[in-house]
Amino acid sequence: MKSKSEKIAYYNSIAHERDSWREKNKYYHEHIEKTLKFLINPNKTILDLGCSTGDLLSKLHHSKALGIDFCEEMIARAQEKTKDKETIEFRVGDAEELDLDQKFDYVILSDLLGELQDVSSTIRGLHRVSTEDSRIIITYYNTFWEPILKLAEKFGMKMPQDYQNWLSLKNIKNLLWLNNFEVIHAGYSLLLPVKIPIISTFINTVIANLPIINELCLSNHLVARKINDLPIVDPEPTVTVLVPCRNEKGNIENAVTRTPTMGSHTEILFVDGNSNDGTVEEIERVIEKYKGKKDIKLLHQIPPGSEDGAGHGKMLKLGKGDAVRKGFVAAEGDILMILDADLTVPPEDLPKFYQALVDQKGEFINGSRLVYPMEKEAMRFLNKLANKFFGVLFTWLIGQPVTDTLCGTKALYKKDYIKIVKGRKYFGDFDPFGDFDLLFGAAKQNLRIAEVPIRYRERVYGDIKIERFKHGLLLFKMSWIAMRKLKFR
Repeated sequence: MKSKSEKIAYYNSIAHERDSWREKNKYYHEHIEKTLKFLINPNKTILDLGCSTGDLLSKLHHSKALGIDFCEEMIARAQEKTKDKETIEFRVGDAEELDLDQKFDYVILSDLLGELQDVSSTIRGLHRVSTEDSRIIITYYNTFWEPILKLAEKFGMKMPQDYQNWLSLKNIKNLLWLNNFEVIHAGYSLLLPVKIPIISTFINTVIANLPIINELCLSNHLVARKINDLPIVDPEPTVTVLVPCRNEKGNIENAVTRTPTMGSHTEILFVDGNSNDGTVEEIERVIEKYKGKKDIKLLHQIPPGSEDGAGHGKMLKLGKGDAVRKGFVAAEGDILMILDADLTVPPEDLPKFYQALVDQKGEFINGSRLVYPMEKEAMRFLNKLANKFFGVLFTWLIGQPVTDTLCGTKALYKKDYIKIVKGRKYFGDFDPFGDFDLLFGAAKQNLRIAEVPIRYRERVYGDIKIERFKHGLLLFKMSWIAMRKLKFR
């Protein structure tokens, strides 16, 4: 996946080809134009984020319009092409760092979400340019089509792009909800994205609107509105970031320095699982080094020197779940968070979990690693396949959408965790990992589960603790227990 500067350089280099690519896929672009013309009332103010060379914005009826793109060459071509210089302005800018003091009737993000580094914060930034009467319009491709689109790129039928964020219609709705936007309308369209006289019209007008078949269409669109101003939390809750660790010496100081301060106070609590690589000594060194600057504590999962875990680097027999439970008992924060010590989930993403809780978007916040593209070695193929399977299974089991059951990063208020503890005997102490225990417990207590997309990184120190096949069988066993308790009770 390219960095933002690499993306800018790439789009600058192909800006002169943009018109020819639009012409090659004219039928698709005309469909997007017709959709937006239908959704947008004439003589309104419009902001088009990621406007490219301005062709779409120029086709819409408006009183005033502003197009923004981070690519200088694209904007230069847009300025050169536009004939309506009195009512349309094109500006170089970054949709992820909006610096505007204007409000617009309509804000368009057409096929932009896939290119963003941080979709959630971009959507949150739309509060600055919208009112309760504004409408946010998003178009994006159906993720079902991704293999077909990649094949089209290889055969020169579509403009080549970097890997796109994996965002289903459900994911986009969730991101809007997390950031105080309400979806008014959503739908699919364009089942056949090439023009074949009569046939294309019939398929895209009639067949594409049939139930079930409709969900196979290429294009998604949503219309959303701002619910209200983002709530202010007063007083701000305190936070405990729990870091279960075993043989993670090389990650300890980064876990401390990269964890932001959240709420009125942030406690960092390491729970060590009988490490034998100097992790404990490193935690003690870091505690001393940051004394007075960071509130860092160390808790031993089992007495140091115990036989459990001696001589190997895999997970203890007691499991990570035991470390989480012991840590949460000792935690002093109002909000409890889990951060895996391998730092494959960046600590910098933790404020998103905090914000989702204090904005009351959910009572149990689960991380999802399956939205943004991953670094190549971050998750093996079989692991990714298993995660998707368990996501579908859990959604059915608990009746709430969950895409990533095994993401270690989770957050909830301590008062709600106490409810899960009190109801734990319903399922039993059956989960050595802790993820299923918390998710099933949250569902049993009728806590609203919300997901926050995070970027999943490669491990830079230490070894993976999970044993795929051994632990995979255990996950199926736990799912069967939950199925009997939740569905076949």
